[in-house]
Amino acid sequence: MILKDLYQKVRKTSVDICAPLQIEDYVIQSCLEVSPPKWHLAHTTWFYETLVLGRYQANFKEFNPEFNTYFNSYYKSFGKHWLRDQRGILSRPGVGQIMEYRNYVDQKVLEFLNQSPSQEALEILELGLHHEQQHQELLLMDIKNIFSVNNVTYSLNTQPASTQRTDGSWTFNEGVYEFGHNNDGFSYDNEGPYHKSYIHSFELEKSMITNGDFLKFIEDGGYQKELLWLSDGLTYIKENNINSPLYWEKGSEGWNEFTLYGKQPLDLNTPVSHISYYEAQAFALWAGKRLPTEYEWELAAKTLQEDTQAFLEGQTLTPTQSLKGSLWQWSSSSYDPYPGYSREAGPLGEYNGKFMCNQRVLKGGSFATSNWHYRNTYRNFFYPKDRWQFCGLRLAKDA
Repeated sequence: MILKDLYQKVRKTSVDICAPLQIEDYVIQSCLEVSPPKWHLAHTTWFYETLVLGRYQANFKEFNPEFNTYFNSYYKSFGKHWLRDQRGILSRPGVGQIMEYRNYVDQKVLEFLNQSPSQEALEILELGLHHEQQHQELLLMDIKNIFSVNNVTYSLNTQPASTQRTDGSWTFNEGVYEFGHNNDGFSYDNEGPYHKSYIHSFELEKSMITNGDFLKFIEDGGYQKELLWLSDGLTYIKENNINSPLYWEKGSEGWNEFTLYGKQPLDLNTPVSHISYYEAQAFALWAGKRLPTEYEWELAAKTLQEDTQAFLEGQTLTPTQSLKGSLWQWSSSSYDPYPGYSREAGPLGEYNGKFMCNQRVLKGGSFATSNWHYRNTYRNFFYPKDRWQFCGLRLAKDA
């Protein structure tokens, strides 16, 4: 697809995701991790304006210089930015002005693309498209959290996908394998350098852990069995009174779960989602298995070459039993640099490298990830306590 057409498609998708919202929904920040939808729409626009037009377009005039403070996420090299936990107190600029901002920058970007920009500028624009696709997934995550607080139904006029568990596991032999990104297509800097690593023989379950599986863990007192938990995890669930996955609620007639289709009776066959690394690790220990390393997961994904329609383009908005495109899956791996990794100079070095501390790697994409955006080498990362993202788990064991 021509870059100009791809740019317009990605930009339209962000607006389409927000189309069912009422104007009040755009400004809510329901918890620290969540950003108001209007902030996502503005921040992704700021990225093109600042990192592409502002650096490579001669005589470019900013839409509003104050937006540099409001909609810069964390780029210290661009100066002072608004604090993440205070994004929800900004009633202005309003949604209408943010849409004007998007239209202004879109027009300038399309004009810029007609001027034979440098290869460096085109590469940063491509990064901006992948950045916006990350925020499209964040939009769905945040909208779900916002609506769960309001306890109302959100729907894109589609039906949840049916899912079927597959018993058994895949076995992979020990050996030296190659990992990381190694082709001419796009990748983030944290996916390289391409390198080798020794892997012991292991088995990876064919199905993700389901709500029904996790319910057995709960009914067996899993949240109360202290020996299952990492010390930090036990402290966290006790301090926050956590005794079930996020969005689960026990009513008089059994368990319910808040979904992107509103509150539904808990579907025991659907992969469990919205659990922290702490919960995933405790469940794995309870089940007598473990979480896979990111290398093990990547080896499985490359070997099996699974074809799935479960990504965002499939419009299921619910997890299915697939290796990829269902839920981001917790690995046991810390988010650390690969051997030989070097952070990029300048502001792009802030994109991934500075977060390589105290986080865990997740693999596999989710139903809210664009198929075009996904790669087997993709390294998503979150803090062990995080669970508002579309995440679940798949178990492994030594062979």
